[in-house]
Amino acid sequence: MSGGSVGGNFEKMTLPDFSQPLLAWYDENHRSLPWREEPTPYRVWVSEIMLQQTRVEAVKPYFARFMEELPTVEALAECPPERLNKLWEGLGYYSRVRNMQKAAQTICRDFGGVIPSDPKDLLSLAGIGSYTAGAIASFAYGVPAPAVDGNVLRVLSRVLCDDRNILDPQVKREYESLIEAAIPKRRAGDYNQALIELGATLCGPNSAPRCDECPLRGFCEGHQLERQNELPVREKKKPRRVEERTVLLICDGKNVLLTRRPDTGLLAGLYEFPSLEGKQDEKTCLAFAEELGLEPIKILGVGNAKHIFTHIEWHMTGYEIIVGDTSLPVGSSLICDKGEYVVADAKTLAEEYAIPSAYAKFLSRFQVEKGSKRVKK
Repeated sequence: MSGGSVGGNFEKMTLPDFSQPLLAWYDENHRSLPWREEPTPYRVWVSEIMLQQTRVEAVKPYFARFMEELPTVEALAECPPERLNKLWEGLGYYSRVRNMQKAAQTICRDFGGVIPSDPKDLLSLAGIGSYTAGAIASFAYGVPAPAVDGNVLRVLSRVLCDDRNILDPQVKREYESLIEAAIPKRRAGDYNQALIELGATLCGPNSAPRCDECPLRGFCEGHQLERQNELPVREKKKPRRVEERTVLLICDGKNVLLTRRPDTGLLAGLYEFPSLEGKQDEKTCLAFAEELGLEPIKILGVGNAKHIFTHIEWHMTGYEIIVGDTSLPVGSSLICDKGEYVVADAKTLAEEYAIPSAYAKFLSRFQVEKGSKRVKK
């Protein structure tokens, strides 16, 4: 066992042998999750990518829909990108699903369509880092590989009473080495999942640890030294950059104008409402619509919205610009100096175009009402 606040003395750190009480607790208390009930390599992989930055309960319906439509690696590899984005719509961080498709294509080309079990091979695939590689290898194949996520970092920092910054990549690598040395070969996947489950429930991130219920309390130096509420230590992140945007809902009462974002960068390849940089006034917004060759009838303010990305905050001001009834025939496109635009109605918005959740407040104005094809106004 380690000797208190370890600082940089990793050479002296060892992981207590708590596998028996940990696994007994897991067997009795783990949550029933669809990807755990049938832990094939593909299902584990898809679930782990979806669970990045996303709550378990939010993932469940997405996972079910994804598995129904794309049940195999081959189906994922061949899925049209627009449809793939639509299946992912609402989960955010769309680069995850683009990388997953790239990896699926590599698996079909280089691994005969079989997801590899060796963590080194898994690490060679797009979008798969050390945690996901360890999760697939151990959960699906029983390979004794570590799977260290934020939950595990939290648990081990308390068990070891380690006051180093858990966001330091070196700390994570050291914890991976500790687990690799301690993981029971016959229940590698359950051991990893038990640590993750413990960190997601009793030793969670947003509440005081429930030490009285924890199977590791007799091994936990943080608990014994009454430092569990001080740990883990995280270095403060840099403040996000704020960007002001003016979002334009250019519509004719039924149909609305969309534009596609560039293939690289933030929200790459997704569709969005036209927007202007900065917080613009009505006159500037109307002038933009006129530059598209449209004839605005009136303009309405539709409120403000904020969306937080990892390093950026969008502060959005929304306007709805009404144009003539025949200005925007559905399915048509508009190409001009300002860019390329497509026209969508409520049905195609719902079924075909993946719109980032950043625009949820504005998108709600163009939802299909039950029993009707009319735009919700």
